[in-house]
Amino acid sequence: MSATALTMPKEKHSKIHAPPSKKISFPNNSILKHSLFFLILFIPLLIFIQYKALQSALHFSWPPLASRLSDQDLTSMLRDSVTFLPLKDLRFSKQPESGHTWFMSSVNDTFEPNDPQYLYFPSNSSKGRVLCLSAHDRHDGAKNLYAFAWREALPQGATLLPGLTYVSSTYYDHNNLWHGLNAIVPFIGWNMRKGCVVPARWVLFHWGELRSKMGKWVNSVAQVTIGNVEIETFEGIEGPACFEEAVVFRHNHGGISKARLREVYDRIRCKAREFCKVDTEKIRDNKDVQMTLFLRTGARSFKNESVVVRVFEEECRKAGNCRVKVEKTDNLSFCDQVGLMSETDILVTPHGAQMTNIMFMERNSSVMEFYPKGWEEFAGIGQYVYKWFSDWAGMKYQGVWRDPEGPPCADPTDRSHCDFKDRQIGHDTAYFSKWASKVFEDMKEYKQSIAIKGTDSSATRTSSCQCR
Repeated sequence: MSATALTMPKEKHSKIHAPPSKKISFPNNSILKHSLFFLILFIPLLIFIQYKALQSALHFSWPPLASRLSDQDLTSMLRDSVTFLPLKDLRFSKQPESGHTWFMSSVNDTFEPNDPQYLYFPSNSSKGRVLCLSAHDRHDGAKNLYAFAWREALPQGATLLPGLTYVSSTYYDHNNLWHGLNAIVPFIGWNMRKGCVVPARWVLFHWGELRSKMGKWVNSVAQVTIGNVEIETFEGIEGPACFEEAVVFRHNHGGISKARLREVYDRIRCKAREFCKVDTEKIRDNKDVQMTLFLRTGARSFKNESVVVRVFEEECRKAGNCRVKVEKTDNLSFCDQVGLMSETDILVTPHGAQMTNIMFMERNSSVMEFYPKGWEEFAGIGQYVYKWFSDWAGMKYQGVWRDPEGPPCADPTDRSHCDFKDRQIGHDTAYFSKWASKVFEDMKEYKQSIAIKGTDSSATRTSSCQCR
């Protein structure tokens, strides 16, 4: 074997000189040479004997550390090793949907084809450990904590809550119809696929902060599609709460396919109509076209409602076999809204959360949306949500009308100086008349074709209400 020379790096102000090599020679003595030869052979043999002896000694010596510890000691060590982390990772708190997640950021989501991303505990990804929360704070999500622990070694002072727990995290809220629905839709889909088992409790977070309720409308949707909604507030639980079984959704619709979304909305529609005792057969047999003007009070209301109503009533009269119904969003209970939308073939309404009720309409119904001045310039991508929602739920989105009149924004670079969200909406009689006439005719032709073919285009079939 040839030796490889190593070159030492040179320092800036000094040099390193290796000492001259010394040549070693043996005396010319045959006895000494033979002695060295046997010594060279004996040393490896001695090392080998020592190695075997050491192996034997290890095999029969004291037991390993784990076997010397009692079960109680091991459990205590595992319990003390549980590490709690902040629910809200401040590094990503301002970019929750841009490649990272700020809620329980140490764990990755589970992906299944067509379904939204989720976390499930205990599972292989959690090494069989359950989810534990120490989360009483309603103002600072970074003070609320999470950890994973083996069920046999829960953290000190922890309470194990039995059954299935739904943990919902949303960047928006659980009160608004639209945002709340987006937060619970993944749970409805998961519930459908897992045998429709009613969870023992829900735990709600907004920005990592604990919440104690859903909006009344959102709660109603959850109740009629999943079952009784018990919201956990951890009152009376001083230490951490651990869950026998938990599923966590933290990205709303993220990852779910349009086909799966349509299945979920079919189920919501069917279960809501069933709960509210809507006569679906009567709805299907009705050959008339019903247009509903679903009007708002205050922000985004029409400046002159009576003129707008008169325009659509006149076009309905011209079309024949048509009815117009006018309702205000703040006058109706949940079941009133379900019943009204179930009968509606054409919905005319300003942009707003009340549009979330379109999922109770029959598939292939029509939606007409109205905006005050300023939305196109300042509202951002959120102004298109009901166009997307119409597609997801199986409706025909017939377009929008944007009011061209209104004062300019005081400071276009800062939306907070614009009042576009609170503005009222004007009207254009000629445009509305032409628009309404076309939509009426389209719906009449569609209903006639359904009557002739005998096709059930509805999503209220019994199968939509059954678990599968």
